[in-house]
Amino acid sequence: MVKKYKLSLTFNIMIIAFTLIATIFMIIGFRFMSGEKLLVAGRLESFKFFTVDSNILMGISSLVFAIYDYLAIKGKINEIPRAIYIFKLVGTVSVALTFATVVFYLAPFTGYSYFAFFTNSNLFFHLIIPLLSFVSFLFFEKTNKIRFKDVIISLVPMLIYSIFYMINAFKHIENGLVPSEYDWYGFVKGGVPLSIFVLTVMLAGTYFMAVLLWYLNKKIK
Repeated sequence: MVKKYKLSLTFNIMIIAFTLIATIFMIIGFRFMSGEKLLVAGRLESFKFFTVDSNILMGISSLVFAIYDYLAIKGKINEIPRAIYIFKLVGTVSVALTFATVVFYLAPFTGYSYFAFFTNSNLFFHLIIPLLSFVSFLFFEKTNKIRFKDVIISLVPMLIYSIFYMINAFKHIENGLVPSEYDWYGFVKGGVPLSIFVLTVMLAGTYFMAVLLWYLNKKIK
């Protein structure tokens, strides 16, 4: 059991470190790879992206989990509370949504080079942190404490962001269209009916990923 906590702690520390590095790179505009600037904004404007927000949420949940890992390793607690596992599930689902959106929508359908979405800070946000999060949650943070009804909580970050995104986008309609700087993911360019459809699909997809992660966490040996 202690070995499991140590492995979980190692992965959580990596997630925290990469989240800090990627966020700093995003804010200051540091680039260590060539390519197009996609989903990039300067300074605090970076936080308008769900990519950044979901990864920071993941970093925070990993920080909290790492603290409890350390307490368990030192024998200060007998087990990690259920609420901490649920918080980790919420963070993992959020970066899973980011990962899936990039891999299956943004990269193949927005007209840019597929791998342009995996450069500089986005290499961490879109690929490295999500993959580390999956491994950490599925293999080293296995639990039977998360109940099926708890899974719905994982939709909260996506719902909050969707409300912000839709209000911000439609508030800036010009001649029936939303400028790309207010519709950076291109979710509302088809108008209100299509955007509602997109939101419904995103909600359903997020819930499916949450259920899948919950199930695999319980079943993977």
